[in-house]
Amino acid sequence: MSDSKTKLSGVSVALHWIVGLTMIVLVTVGVYMTDYKVYALYPIHKSFGMLIFIVVLMRVIWRLKQGWPEAASEYKTWEQSLSRVVHWVLIIATVVMPISGMLMSGLGGYGLHIFGLELLAATPNPDEAGKMIPINGPLAGTSHEVHEIAGKVMFAAFLLHLAGALKHHFIDKDGTLKRMLGKDIS
Repeated sequence: MSDSKTKLSGVSVALHWIVGLTMIVLVTVGVYMTDYKVYALYPIHKSFGMLIFIVVLMRVIWRLKQGWPEAASEYKTWEQSLSRVVHWVLIIATVVMPISGMLMSGLGGYGLHIFGLELLAATPNPDEAGKMIPINGPLAGTSHEVHEIAGKVMFAAFLLHLAGALKHHFIDKDGTLKRMLGKDIS
């Protein structure tokens, strides 16, 4: 059940793809809903963001327990360094995004709900319809900025990650991408 140079465990593969694809969708939906003011998507976005946080924590614990997978073949030092940085950025961003989103919503007075299940009540302002009374406005604002910046950083790191995966597959032909799909490359 552990990772090797020729095959990654089913747990590693599943956690990688569940977290990766969900985060790509959440970042894409987040940009769409904020750019086009599609407020109906916010509850869905927040619900999936909080749920994926559980899987993110499982992935972080698994990665800390397993360590980073061994490279499928030998690479230049700069490639190994860039790979480590990109992987760490992705792991950190997948933790920071849900935390900052929950802080932004909760401290901004919007509450926390998972598909209608109330975890923290919203604090509506009786004087201004549609406005909330923040629990801590400055911290909610900082969390909003962190959420936005982390999304951009995650997107950039994802593009580098994708470029690296395609390089491994089409140029190096080393089986790294096949291994990430759960195949044995020995």
